[in-house]
Amino acid sequence: MTLKRVVIIGGVAGGMSAATRMRRLDESAEIIVFERGGEVSFANCGLPYHLSGVIAERSSLVLQTPRGLGARFRLDVRVRSTVTAIDPVTRTVSVLPADGAAYELGYDKLILATGASPIRPEIPGADRAHVLRDLDDLDRIVSALDDAPRTAVVLGAGYVGLEVAENLAHRGVTTSVVQRDPQILTGFDPEMAQPVACQLEGNGVRLHTGATAVRIDADSVTLDDGTEVPAELVISAIGVRPETDLAVRAGLEIGPRGGVAVDHELRTSDRDIYAIGDAAEKADAIFGGTRLLALAGPANRHGRLVADSIAGRPISARPSYGVAIVSVFGLAAASVGASEKQLRAAGRAYRAIHTHPQQHTGYYPGARPISLKLLVDPVDDAILGAQAVGMEGADKRIDVIATAMSSGRTASELAELELAYAPQFGSAKDPVNMLGYVNENLRDGLDRTIQWHELEGALAAGARLIDVRARGQLSEGSIPGSAWIPVEELRARADELKGGPIVIHCRVGQSAHTAVRLLTELGVDAVNLDGGYLTWRDGTAARDAAASIAAA
Repeated sequence: MTLKRVVIIGGVAGGMSAATRMRRLDESAEIIVFERGGEVSFANCGLPYHLSGVIAERSSLVLQTPRGLGARFRLDVRVRSTVTAIDPVTRTVSVLPADGAAYELGYDKLILATGASPIRPEIPGADRAHVLRDLDDLDRIVSALDDAPRTAVVLGAGYVGLEVAENLAHRGVTTSVVQRDPQILTGFDPEMAQPVACQLEGNGVRLHTGATAVRIDADSVTLDDGTEVPAELVISAIGVRPETDLAVRAGLEIGPRGGVAVDHELRTSDRDIYAIGDAAEKADAIFGGTRLLALAGPANRHGRLVADSIAGRPISARPSYGVAIVSVFGLAAASVGASEKQLRAAGRAYRAIHTHPQQHTGYYPGARPISLKLLVDPVDDAILGAQAVGMEGADKRIDVIATAMSSGRTASELAELELAYAPQFGSAKDPVNMLGYVNENLRDGLDRTIQWHELEGALAAGARLIDVRARGQLSEGSIPGSAWIPVEELRARADELKGGPIVIHCRVGQSAHTAVRLLTELGVDAVNLDGGYLTWRDGTAARDAAASIAAA
């Protein structure tokens, strides 16, 4: 089908993906893109890295210009043009250019790619807080940095907030992060977010978790406990909300999460209008229903799908798993699917697995640890989510697990994946394979585990805690109430452990699995502390910090 005119409101990821794909499918269609900002195609995920000079040239962030898009794709791109209204009855949009008179334009098909707008704090002095969503925002922050501020406060400890904090610190600005929740990166479980918090603080970023800004003054931010944090520069990164004003005024259906409602073809309640990117709700692959997802990958993918649909090709947008990653001072934190917190809140049954492998073989120089967490449906063995934290290799493992999830692989089938191996890249039993092996053992009853947050209750109920680590690992610390019996002595001392439940722990859980198997064969009621001492350490540190905040 050849169309007369396709109008796209909004550029960047979703809008430009739709526009360029549309042109490749239909040379004759008239394609008009309206963008209220000054640039229609830029790398918004790279904006924080220009603050420190990691991305040295601002021009590197501009991916395509209106002139270039016109020359290559015959697109009519109109920047500094705000669409003020949509009339689905007459199929027209009202447009207000920054330097001209308002006008109306008809469309045959319309694509909403309006994105999301930053949430601004509603407190005194909030007009002094910058946000970072586009190049205009970036220019304002860079201009403020030209005044050489010595201190900065970042409101919010999500991905953007932490990236901004890191880059301000690299620039030499003493930076504090204020986070309302008791932990940073609230999409992660506390024991997985804790190493990231340590990395930030170890590099000079000051964290104020469980705190809320109540006032912004000329050179400080006041928190709800009365603390005044020095802040010659303030940047708000407390979240975004879908831009749905146009959709609401056009009478389009809004979904339960506050985004534009779309069907599997990404059509809105008006079949001639599509919605993509941060403005639209996405199908949720884990919990069903819909979710909001402000990620560039799905936006680009859905832009391409919409163009296919308009061109008459059958499409069906797949539910999203929400694969995401952030890096702070070299430490990456990646996730896919649901967290344990989300599963517990939803009343969903799950099995949790923690491991702490090295990203490649230990005998090859440079091996560095990764912390991995896998969440599994105990009934059908489906993978519900995963998290990875490490200086190297976290991205690779989350991508493999995300691919397995999207292809319907079970958790046990992770053990069967054939993955590239050489000593400098991985292990013959890759960390992803090892997650599969651990899950098989749990599924088949060859191991029983309890979680770090269940240990206190188990000990209160009368269980004994046995530390089976090697002597050289004891210097890392110990769990209160534990008794040390190395694995090699368990056979000779098994009778000491009979008569009651025993919790076994090692450093990461692997030696404890060997110990549990041995003791079970010898008639001892033993369970493994999942993830060992390292998971317990990070989990209890996060829990104690949250408790301290609550007590204050």
